[in-house]
Formats: sequence, C-alpha cells, structure tokens
Amino acid sequence: MKKIAKQTYIALAGLSVLMGTVSASAGPEEDRLKLVAHFKNKFPDLKFDDYIYSALAFDPDAKAQYNSIMEFPPYTSELDKGAKLWKTPLKSGKTYADCLPNGGKMIAGNYPIFDDAKGKVVTLEDTINDCRVANGEEAYQIGDDKTLGLISAYMRTLSDGMKMNIKVEGAGALKAYEDGKRTFYGRVGQLNFSCGNCHVDNAGVRIRSELLSPVIGQATHWPAFRGGDKLTTLQERYKGCQYDVRHTPDKPGSTRYNNLEYFHSYLSNGLEMKASVFRK
Repeated sequence: MKKIAKQTYIALAGLSVLMGTVSASAGPEEDRLKLVAHFKNKFPDLKFDDYIYSALAFDPDAKAQYNSIMEFPPYTSELDKGAKLWKTPLKSGKTYADCLPNGGKMIAGNYPIFDDAKGKVVTLEDTINDCRVANGEEAYQIGDDKTLGLISAYMRTLSDGMKMNIKVEGAGALKAYEDGKRTFYGRVGQLNFSCGNCHVDNAGVRIRSELLSPVIGQATHWPAFRGGDKLTTLQERYKGCQYDVRHTPDKPGSTRYNNLEYFHSYLSNGLEMKASVFRK
C-alpha cells in the first residue's frame, strides 16, 4: 500500500469491515467462503482463479505490463543467489532439501502450519531456520532479505502451481487463527485503520494511482520483488502497511505477525501459488 493522503484515510475509515463484526464467532472455512461470496458479488466478472494476480486482476493494462515484465524478470540473478544458498551443504553435509518432505517441492502452500508440539504457528522461514539449527548452523534473522528471504523466495518457486492448503485443526490452531483475525480486522495507529478497511471494504478502489488489492489471493505470491530486484517478504509488507497508518509495527517473526500470516494465508486456500513475482 502506497502512502495515502490523510484525508483519504479519514474518508475510508468510516466504512464498516465486512467480516470484523458480523462473523466474530465464525469458523475459518465460513470466514473464507463469506469473503469469496463477498468478492463474487462485488466483482461478478472476475473468476476465482484471477485473484492470484491481486490488484492486477482489476486493471487489464497493468496486467499486460506485468506479463511483459515476467517474460524477462529483472530479479533473476537474485533468485539464482537463493538457489545457490538452497543447494549449498550445511555443516552436517545435508542440504535444506534433506530436511523437508519431497525435497521441499510442492509443500510451501501448506505453510504456515500450527505445530502442536511447539504450541505455536510455524512459518516456512521458521522451518528453514529449524533445518539450519538441526544441522549445526545458526538461525538466520527473520526478515533478512539477503539470506533467509532469498532462500524462501527460491524455495517457494518449487511449489508454483500448488494450491494453498492451510490447515486449522485443534484448539491451539483455532486460537492462533482467531488472534490473526483480530489483528487483520483491528483498527490501529493514529489513522485508526485496519487491514480489512483496505483489502476487504475497499478492494478495487483506486487510491491515488494504485488499486487496493483484495485479501483473497494475496498470500499466493510472496515474497515479491518490488520495483525491480528489491525482495520484500509478506511480513515486511505487514510492517510497511502499519507504518502507513502511523502505527508502531511488530518485528517480522513475532507471534502477532505469524498468527496474522496464518489467518491471512488460510483465506487464499484453493488458489494456485505463483511465488517470487514482480510488483510495483
């Protein structure tokens, strides 16, 4: 979300959030289906699968430009660095692929997961760090776009075409999901704004020169390369949005952001992943 004029925020802040009050006790699948129905009603000409393109789905010209850029992505060298890190043996002699089912292929759409043994949400980045520690390496800092970010960017490309398949099973998982939901719909910052204000209520609305993207489909394409080869992770995007509404953000990897990612990702279930794409 770009910097938005204060008066625009004030105008939008008076709008209600579809899900925040009417479905406080709804289950995850009911939440997701209500949102799908909401957007189907609002944008009847859009197919469900189109939501993987986020705001581009609303703008044929921008989508055409995106398609042209993706023929020769400007960030190929950065993904190559991620591939090198992914394939470099750890101190034990094993690689990241040795830590993960199916060599890490076609599994990223299952993340984040709720780990009952740990009693918390575990992101894909957490899993990569767990692999490092188990094989004699130090964990990378969550949010480090030169190491962990590049590895996760490359790894997610190994799951392109996989449909998002987040599971919320058991009391602990549901509690984490509900916490993420509260963060998504909770108003924060000096501008008293929530994620849902932009990405549910006002999806498809143009703010200055940019269209606001719908929440469904957003989690399918991160990390993204913004404006060329600048890698941005999903949780770094959370930080940026919270700065924009003049709220002090959490650090990537916090319990709040992990739970938010868990809720957020669930809403894209059934949509195909297309990781490490270009965005403005």
